[in-house]
Amino acid sequence: MSLARQLFQEEIELTILMPCLNEAETLAICVDKARSFLEKSRVVGEVIVADNGSTDGSQSIAEKHGARVVHVENRGYGSALLGGINAARGRYIIMGDADDSYDFTALDGFVEKLREGYDLVMGNRFKGGIKPGAMPPLHRYLGNPVLSGIGRLFFKSPAGDFHCGLRGFNKDSILRLSLETPGMEFASEMVVKATLHQLNITEVPSTLSPDGRSRPPHLRSWRDGWRHLKFLLMYSPRWLFLIPGIILFAIGVICTAILALGSITISKVTFDINTMLYAAMVTILGVELMCFSIFSKLYCVLAGIMPTTNSINRILRKFSVEKGVLAGATLFLLGLVGSVWALAAWGAESFGNLIPGTVMRITIPSLTLVIVGVQTIFSSFLFGVISLKKGTGTRQDG
Repeated sequence: MSLARQLFQEEIELTILMPCLNEAETLAICVDKARSFLEKSRVVGEVIVADNGSTDGSQSIAEKHGARVVHVENRGYGSALLGGINAARGRYIIMGDADDSYDFTALDGFVEKLREGYDLVMGNRFKGGIKPGAMPPLHRYLGNPVLSGIGRLFFKSPAGDFHCGLRGFNKDSILRLSLETPGMEFASEMVVKATLHQLNITEVPSTLSPDGRSRPPHLRSWRDGWRHLKFLLMYSPRWLFLIPGIILFAIGVICTAILALGSITISKVTFDINTMLYAAMVTILGVELMCFSIFSKLYCVLAGIMPTTNSINRILRKFSVEKGVLAGATLFLLGLVGSVWALAAWGAESFGNLIPGTVMRITIPSLTLVIVGVQTIFSSFLFGVISLKKGTGTRQDG
């Protein structure tokens, strides 16, 4: 790179980035507004259109109105934005849709927060205002509030509008997150990873207007909503596996313990050994889900998908395969003792007919302990295998 070109790039403070796929109807006005903002605010910047394979002449429109076009071959909203982010010359980037639903002349709040040192500045349409017809009722009252609420609950994020398409960020900070989702879930990935990596996040009110296109939007409500929800769940092993596992385990153990003492009747409904059998199943499922939580979190941390946490560090420090095998073997032996007890009770009756309600109260908890013990033994070995990644290993006693 020549010295002159390097100096030119260093002078650019802000890149205004627009993903584009056949936006000929509204692209010109969006680019003009963005350039007008740069001139009015005297910010040294550029406008980039990340084209994702438009066939309606969007590329020439962008160039004619003074934008730099970056051609992105991989299809998808996230892919287009990643291509534009990598090509941006500005220290800061403000991204927004090219459908004229966001006002590119009103970016002062984003620039101000970025200059203050925030890594990610989210727009919030619910604070800034949603004009009539700008957002379908399904998105306004269900999709966005629910998904944003889940994101805030799962990750303690300060963002109140996870899916606002207008947002600004420090380029270097966002590149360090290694964003990679190609579709609409890119919006969630940016917020989630920024939160997990403890970046400085804030938000500014943003106004959403009806887009100026005559064709339907690229967004598909149920498909893209599911992709967002799936991403949020997969990045939160605690809420996907651990919490449901703890709840199931607690319910199963409590019900099994109560029914082991005898049947109970509530409002003329009697719960007996059949209920106890299902309670045992719930207990086993709970243990399985809790193991899944540990495995998935450990893998994501060791693979660099998520930052490490104090809980994982404690587990790696204190846990060993030997300890897990010992705990599993203890549970297995307790279950085996219970099974022998049940067998002895049967033998006392000359291996004849027994009262199911009596013997099953011994065999069901015993078999549950046997299964959970075996689960624990082999889960411990699986934990050890996963921990071999990057040469971590588990602590060895000696």
